[in-house]
Amino acid sequence: MSSSSIDRLLKNPVSFLDDCEPDDDIAISSRIRLARNISKYPFPHAASPEILQKICETASSAAGEVSCFKNAKDRTFIPAELDETDREILVERRLASREFIKTPENRALFVCPDECCSLMINEEDQLRLQTIHPGFKLREAWKMIDRIDDELSQHLDYAFDEHFGFLTSCPTNVGTGMRASVMLHLPGLVLTEQIAPTVKGIGKLRLAVRGIFGEGSGNNGNLFQISNQSTLGESELKIIDELEAVIRQLIMQEKNARRSLLENNRYAILDHVGRSYGLLKHSYKLGFEEALQSLSGLRFGVDMGLFSNIDIHKVNELFIGISPAHLQKRMHAQISADEIDICRAALCREKLRQIG
Repeated sequence: MSSSSIDRLLKNPVSFLDDCEPDDDIAISSRIRLARNISKYPFPHAASPEILQKICETASSAAGEVSCFKNAKDRTFIPAELDETDREILVERRLASREFIKTPENRALFVCPDECCSLMINEEDQLRLQTIHPGFKLREAWKMIDRIDDELSQHLDYAFDEHFGFLTSCPTNVGTGMRASVMLHLPGLVLTEQIAPTVKGIGKLRLAVRGIFGEGSGNNGNLFQISNQSTLGESELKIIDELEAVIRQLIMQEKNARRSLLENNRYAILDHVGRSYGLLKHSYKLGFEEALQSLSGLRFGVDMGLFSNIDIHKVNELFIGISPAHLQKRMHAQISADEIDICRAALCREKLRQIG
């Protein structure tokens, strides 16, 4: 496959960054993933290449019958036919996992038109279905993925046990097979040094805290993913209820931290935001982590009402646009790490001239 499908993908804005609700300054996106396997085949790690190919064909045929993936030839990606940069694009847009692109053979990815839903075939499990929505919308994400899962199950016989539930490659996913998560922007808790005890407390509630790119990633840009760890013995709606309760508490804590900074340490906010804005507007070389931290500061300033003329949607687009593979595609060439940093700084300067 040529990179034409990736090029078409890049013309679309990233839908999960299109915030529109009052709490979307803190809750960036909500995501639900379901792990499923087909009963008559071994799990991917135990399957031969020939069986993996058969699984891919069977699951792809079923996906083609699902409403959101129908007529999606230009949104069906075969990782083995993409170059490394194009595969990285899929990870940066949160459509595929790094594990999925690491060994691309006998795998396929289906993406719906607005990128709010995707299906990985032959990742850790045979099917990894995902829905992602902007803001704090776990229930909307659940309703969508539940409907799509029902459609898929009409064409596939899932591996299911009456006692344990859905059977998965990793024992921690057995049961509902569901991982629900919300991406939060928490600069207030970071600046007031409350984030460490907060993360520790979240861990005691059987929830996981990860960075922007999931497991193994740091909290770059003060972005934190909060997700359930338990899937066995609880219903999907109970898991969502419990996660929602914690997210609401975290949003309130972040609001209180921001209010405290504004009332008691206003110049700390002004300095943090001003340095972030200055770095983005005047730098000629920017590393990825440095740019993410600066964008976090700029977004924080917009959320706190310190800018009247900066479009938050344009700031959100930069969170994806500054990623290495997106910059490679922007330059239409393979460029060195040093050149990527130069290109990243140029993009930030250009966007800030346009938006403020």
